[in-house]
Amino acid sequence: MSTANIMLSSDLSSSLPLVNKGKVRDIYSVNSSTLLIVTTDRVSAYDVTLASTIPNKGAILTLLTAHWSQILKTSIPDLRTHILTLDLPSQIPPPLHKTYNHRTTQVHKLRPFKIEAIVRGYLTREAWDSYQLNGTVCGIPIPAGLKESQALPNGPIYTPSTKADVGEHDEDISETQAAVIIGSQKHADRIKHLSLMIFNVAHAYAWARGLILADTKFEFGLDEESGDVVLMDEILTPESSRFWKREEWVVGRDAEGVDKQFLRDWLAKEGVQGREGVVLTDEVVRETEGRYRECFERLVGKGLEEVLGEE
Repeated sequence: MSTANIMLSSDLSSSLPLVNKGKVRDIYSVNSSTLLIVTTDRVSAYDVTLASTIPNKGAILTLLTAHWSQILKTSIPDLRTHILTLDLPSQIPPPLHKTYNHRTTQVHKLRPFKIEAIVRGYLTREAWDSYQLNGTVCGIPIPAGLKESQALPNGPIYTPSTKADVGEHDEDISETQAAVIIGSQKHADRIKHLSLMIFNVAHAYAWARGLILADTKFEFGLDEESGDVVLMDEILTPESSRFWKREEWVVGRDAEGVDKQFLRDWLAKEGVQGREGVVLTDEVVRETEGRYRECFERLVGKGLEEVLGEE
């Protein structure tokens, strides 16, 4: 696995104004209607940023999001995503192109809705814990007698949460609460409808490629000119989703993932979850990168280096 291109932080301030530096992404203003998102190799978990990086993570998340955007728009013709192009804006000088290629996206500027649109298709992790406790998931009654990692018998469910500021924790909310935060029942209904539709399309696509999409979270924004609800941020990546290997999935036990859960589990095992500045071991870094790469390769059908070499 190559570690030649690792980015802890971006620096384009001499070319573009910095709008925001998030846990993983740095955002710059290109013009009044366009932003540039730079996906670094920084790692966040349990609402804090770690001291380590995961090599090639920025490229994997950027390219996989663009791949999903094309897949979804083909299957859902009225879906809009905020992606404009992966090309660098003209303000970026050529000597910086090699550093920033494949980890930057020009996107349409939107007004973000301050919720996370979470869809769950299987009983796992916090959903399994809640089900064992009271037979519900985020307040939604689930049929009795199910086992860990089992598919929800009535199909995936929509369980929105708050979109917390950096350092704070997201909280599960009802659909009614989500509509209040969004400010429009019409937009809230559209977000739910799109979230479930996207999940179903993505689940079928991943299943055919040997992966199970267990759950995921989406973010949406409003195009204030057209009034459209637009899918934004990362889409169906190993950071925003749980992907399991289909061949290793067994109902009744925890499933093996090709996503960030391995890293979260290591932090919890070491007792350092939620602590700023944690340094990952080399083994954890390699294993996490390997899982991200496998997720990418199964979904895209090509290895990362092959895609990076395509112009």
